[in-house]
Amino acid sequence: MTNHRLRSALWLPLFDELADPLVIARLAAEAEEAGWDGCFVWDQLSWRAPVRSLADPWITLAAIATATERLRLGPMVTPLARRRPAKLARETATLDRLSGGRLTLGVGLGSDRYGGELSRTGEQLDDRRRGRMLDESLTILSAAWSGEPVRHQGEHYTVDDLTFLPRPVQRPGVPVWAAGFPGNIKPIRRAARLDGFFPANLEHPDQLAEVAATLAELRDDTTAPYDIAVGLSPGVDPAPYAKAGATWWLADFDPGVRPAAVRDVIRDGPARAVHVVR
Repeated sequence: MTNHRLRSALWLPLFDELADPLVIARLAAEAEEAGWDGCFVWDQLSWRAPVRSLADPWITLAAIATATERLRLGPMVTPLARRRPAKLARETATLDRLSGGRLTLGVGLGSDRYGGELSRTGEQLDDRRRGRMLDESLTILSAAWSGEPVRHQGEHYTVDDLTFLPRPVQRPGVPVWAAGFPGNIKPIRRAARLDGFFPANLEHPDQLAEVAATLAELRDDTTAPYDIAVGLSPGVDPAPYAKAGATWWLADFDPGVRPAAVRDVIRDGPARAVHVVR
């Protein structure tokens, strides 16, 4: 049996008062000093009222990278179907190098539900088609991070003999966590091929235990490092989720949260990161 520490992270919506990258960078630096392990940010183009202001996640992550030395960081999650994979390959490699190898890429289908960000920008609305776009993008990213020439002609994307250098610091590439609902087997199968799973809308630790068991059955190499991250409202005890298989807990904040409320959680949070024996 191995003693594992459940790692802790902020999970910040970049809205309104948190739409300033300088504010986020200061919060991340304070979290690092207080003993937190990560700082992840939402990736949205729009959100429903009363939210008015939104920040770009990638510029904000660059600010976090330069303001910290140890925190793991990344978008949680970015909808790959509305991003060009060749551009994202450059962005992720550059950000990984800027941070000294601390980037984790959270990926998912995205949703039109909360801000109409897909329909209002002419993006793909069909979930199955976005799923195929996501998987094709992941194939391109993996190839790009290898440093070898990428030759891809797919259903949605073309990359014709391009080499993406410099490579990310992390090898063989940036760790990827896939998001999905616990009851949907497709994203769980996708996550089993990647480096981690981020279950959405968990209601009980028993759900997570079922997911963790399914992932263990589906993964080819269960000895390789693997993460399961859960978003929990401040005040929810993460210990039962750690026992069910979580390796990270992300402090989940409501849209429009003020910096002072985030600072309260920063001061309280890391002490709740428990050790569990598996």
